[in-house]
Amino acid sequence: MRVFLTACSLVLVNGIIAQQEVTLTDAGALDRAPDARNVAGLLDSLRSAGLSEQEVALVLEQGDREDWPESLRTDSLRAAHAGSLANYLGYRVCQLVQDSGNAALVRIPAKSNIHMPEGLRPTADFYLVLPEQALKNAEPTRKYQALSRGPRWNNRPKARIVKADDVYGTYDLATDSVALAALARSGMSKPEIDAVVFRSTERNWPEGIDSFHKRHPLLNEFPKYSTYLGARWADKVLLIVPVEKNKDLPVAMRPYMDLYFVYNASAVKFY
Repeated sequence: MRVFLTACSLVLVNGIIAQQEVTLTDAGALDRAPDARNVAGLLDSLRSAGLSEQEVALVLEQGDREDWPESLRTDSLRAAHAGSLANYLGYRVCQLVQDSGNAALVRIPAKSNIHMPEGLRPTADFYLVLPEQALKNAEPTRKYQALSRGPRWNNRPKARIVKADDVYGTYDLATDSVALAALARSGMSKPEIDAVVFRSTERNWPEGIDSFHKRHPLLNEFPKYSTYLGARWADKVLLIVPVEKNKDLPVAMRPYMDLYFVYNASAVKFY
């Protein structure tokens, strides 16, 4: 199979990020997607396009099927989730011309896809080589609004978790008007509150704690989290878990952006 690279448009920010957003229109294309390292000529083409050796290595290292989220790796699981695959937000890194027609190297960034359900949510960026007819440029109205970094924490009381299993893994702040009012009284803006609501449930927590059965063996480690009081209401508190203060935690627990825990107030000490 002959392949050569056509136009590339890259912005390099902590890796390769293409400007053009794309969505997947043909879930079946994943059945035939090759590992990037097995696409003949891709290595030379990426170098010819001006990518550094480090950037080329990143594409090859994160372009295998084993790098895909768990529910993408088998035919049966992909078929079961076919309706959700169009919700992936990807970036066309480069266009390719193959004997079989036009194709593209697409980057699926983890941080742009935290909205995906468990099993489809990436824990790290990965790359796909897909035919162009399986992709569609994302419309301006289709783009996901960038999430707020969340509320400031460095001027808030420090907290310590003393009863780890009192965390509410599935608490929906969006349905609790008293909680939302407490967040607003604490000084949070609407975008900050939206970020808290989104990242305060287990499905948007680090991979090692995003379900009860994974979290339970790690509960003894929860007091090691550096946390801050976000708000109080009724018998509950919101804790802010800043990524900046928790970089030394085990990878399974480490936040990749600020996250939030809802706890019983009696399970937390403040100082």
